[in-house]
Amino acid sequence: MASRNPYEAYQNNSVTTASPGELTLMLYNGCLKFINLAKHAIENKEIENRNTNIQKAQNIVSELMLTLNMDVEISKNMRSLYEYSNRRLMEANFKQDISILEEVEEIMTEFRDAWKQVIQLNRQLQHSPQESVNR
Repeated sequence: MASRNPYEAYQNNSVTTASPGELTLMLYNGCLKFINLAKHAIENKEIENRNTNIQKAQNIVSELMLTLNMDVEISKNMRSLYEYSNRRLMEANFKQDISILEEVEEIMTEFRDAWKQVIQLNRQLQHSPQESVNR
């Protein structure tokens, strides 16, 4: 059965056809979106929205932790930062503190931007051998 909402259909299709790297990028973007929604909820004193959006951000950070390959040394450092971010999100929720959310937002933005670069580099490496063969 077709979806009545074309945007919803597009979202579902983009998730089901995304590579693992693109899915990770979507997780980072989703986390940042929920942090921003939580900041607005704090500003507007919307307790339920604040709590819901911070919990969604926490769920994404937890999912990011699960995707780490712990055989790789850098994953241990990333896990520590994810755990720290999760603790800070809990604290931001309890204290209703936008500055804590901004701190976590900065960490997640750095991860997201680095991940974006990795995806772009990977694409370049995948396409460069084909280009040299075609010349």
